[in-house]
Amino acid sequence: MTKHAGFSSDEAVAAVVAPPPTGLHFSPFPPPTKAAARDCKKLAAVHVDITAPMAGSWFESMKDSSPRHAADAEHGDWMEKHPSALKWFEAALGAAKGKQIVMFLDYDGTLSPIVEDPDRAVMSEEMRDAVRRLAEHFPTAIVSGRCRDKVFNFVKLTELYYAGSHGMDIEGPAKQQSKHVKASCPRKHVADRWSHASLQAEEEEAVVQYQAGSEFLPIIEEVYHTLTAKMESIPGAMVENNKYCLSVHFRCVQEEEWNAVEEEVRSVLKEYPGLKLTHGRKVSIWDKGKALEFLLKSLGYAGRSDVFPIYIGDDRTDEDAFKVLRSIGQGIGILVTKFPKETAASYSLRDPAEVKEFLCKMAKANQGDGAAEKMLT
Repeated sequence: MTKHAGFSSDEAVAAVVAPPPTGLHFSPFPPPTKAAARDCKKLAAVHVDITAPMAGSWFESMKDSSPRHAADAEHGDWMEKHPSALKWFEAALGAAKGKQIVMFLDYDGTLSPIVEDPDRAVMSEEMRDAVRRLAEHFPTAIVSGRCRDKVFNFVKLTELYYAGSHGMDIEGPAKQQSKHVKASCPRKHVADRWSHASLQAEEEEAVVQYQAGSEFLPIIEEVYHTLTAKMESIPGAMVENNKYCLSVHFRCVQEEEWNAVEEEVRSVLKEYPGLKLTHGRKVSIWDKGKALEFLLKSLGYAGRSDVFPIYIGDDRTDEDAFKVLRSIGQGIGILVTKFPKETAASYSLRDPAEVKEFLCKMAKANQGDGAAEKMLT
């Protein structure tokens, strides 16, 4: 659950995001079918009308902004459908035998605990060590709603891939920093095939990068300062700059002041028709699922039957990635939660402590088998 990115009703956050770039070329991936192309255009067209009024109050819809508790499902029944990835470790990883595992990890609520102050969501040294050891064996990416630089400052591991702002800002390690970087894809090929994407080659080092909506950065910065000044009069409210989107946190605001927060935000956005107010999940067609696809393709793993992606996250935005894994019929999604929730994930873990245990178990299971890219061979 990302406390900072405006997705959880428990965390009470609203987000201001930039719309997709002009020309509807927001996603760097060509649709695989004509039907998919039509769906993509339809989705993009919906978001072109960025000034359309929202139905109802953003506070009324906060209940839909994180994975909902399954209405009538008993915990035992839910666990049968989404068993513990720790208790069923061998079964969960059974399909990964002899395949390339690629790891995708959410940050808040997955690698770090949920805290009231998003700037204090620090991961433990034990978790950092677990992620470091994991990355020694498998390509590993952090996918977060936070600004990419902020996530990096929390994790501080240069050998990882970082996808910030829900995948709108992606950067991977240089070739010499990670043995998993695939530099076989020429820079020109990437530039021709993927709009807004680049594979930079400097001194024979390859760096995977993706940035979208850069033209909105000055506007977002201006709105950030304006909103910050407005929120000073409301105790408990705070604004976070996630580079490509802003998050207005009001978890610590008295409920009777919630409408005041909404009114202040809307009053500011009247002057910026190029931005859109959202509650809960991000609205644009670029999401964590697209980020997962982009990274798999950048690494040279897309379309390969010998690849096994594993995505671990706790937030509704992670559902986009879980759904991608189901759609391609590869890998597994693992939801981090203590309660039954509607999810496309196959397995579950209760909290960051169990995530750490799972990561350590993966790294340990892969030691000494002579093939760092394989698992349980």
